Amino acid sequence: MLKILDRYIIKKYISTFFFTMVLITMIAITIDFFEKVDKFLSDEMTAKEIVFDYYLNFIPWINGLLWPLFALLAVIFFTSRMAKNSEIIAILASGVSYRRFLLPFIAAGGFIAVLLWLGNNYVIPNSNKIKTEFESKYIRKSIIQTLSGNIHFFLNPNEKVYIRNYNSRDSVVRGFRLEKFQNGQLTSILKAQQLKFVEAPNLWKMKGIERRSIDGLKESLMFEPKEEIDTSLNFVPEDFVRYSRQMEMMTTDDLKEFIKIEQDKGLETSKSLIIELYRRTADPFTILIVTIMGVCIGSRKVRGGMGFHLAAGVVLGAIFVILSKFSTTFSSNLSLPPAIGVWIPNIVFGFIAILLYKGAQK
Repeated sequence: MLKILDRYIIKKYISTFFFTMVLITMIAITIDFFEKVDKFLSDEMTAKEIVFDYYLNFIPWINGLLWPLFALLAVIFFTSRMAKNSEIIAILASGVSYRRFLLPFIAAGGFIAVLLWLGNNYVIPNSNKIKTEFESKYIRKSIIQTLSGNIHFFLNPNEKVYIRNYNSRDSVVRGFRLEKFQNGQLTSILKAQQLKFVEAPNLWKMKGIERRSIDGLKESLMFEPKEEIDTSLNFVPEDFVRYSRQMEMMTTDDLKEFIKIEQDKGLETSKSLIIELYRRTADPFTILIVTIMGVCIGSRKVRGGMGFHLAAGVVLGAIFVILSKFSTTFSSNLSLPPAIGVWIPNIVFGFIAILLYKGAQK
């Protein structure tokens, strides 16, 4: 059963958190609007598209990044106010232990963490897809990238494809090579000077064909330079298109499936995909950690008051962001495993939270 104190703290935490969220989100939208107003005026886009396709989906994206910071500032703000009004002294003097005092904060933080987990895994990726498509159409054309040369991938464990050049304008492949294996041995090679996409789902027209069959030490070679053959291949032009932040547009289920497909094709899975997958779980845990830190900082009555507490919160938030950027960069470009790189900030700040709790003014 929730007691009056629990309801009071949970209500204060949630209300202050969402007030902070609305305030900073409005500031972020204003700054973003003035940065892009020239684009909005110069391109042929309607106000409806700007509001509903871009900014309505900009809000989940920016909040997904900043919710841990909102949680830290919200906790410090109203906890330091409680300390200033001597409410915390009265609560502890009435026999409530500091650990018991923390429980409603953790419950409210857990509620926000669950919302962020749902957002990171399902809501934000869907909204990012709409926002990114708007940006690629009107704001940043370069956000879409097409694989154009020296492409290697597996169609299945026994079939490997090499493409020397792909032209996205007419969906034409030049320098196509299909190698087939059996029991780890190369059995046949199919080459084509040109491969053109005909129609969905995966019909291609081959031209300038060369077939090579290999059976132990025996080989047979056949040229069909003028033949044009329609054939089904397990890839389509969309497989060559990549968004610069494509992993942010996929739900967690889609992201896992995409990683599996990339690995089945023999492609080296980008570490950024794995990092994004782990980040979606690590961020909600960050909210619980910064909640404990915020209570320990804000509950201490000091001469600087609320200003000192908020300054400490901003400094800690900045350190967390810097540490997070460093660790993810090391994971992306060096040999640091992605799971460790993503969780290092939480581990470090988890120890800081424990130290702050042990030294809290009880």
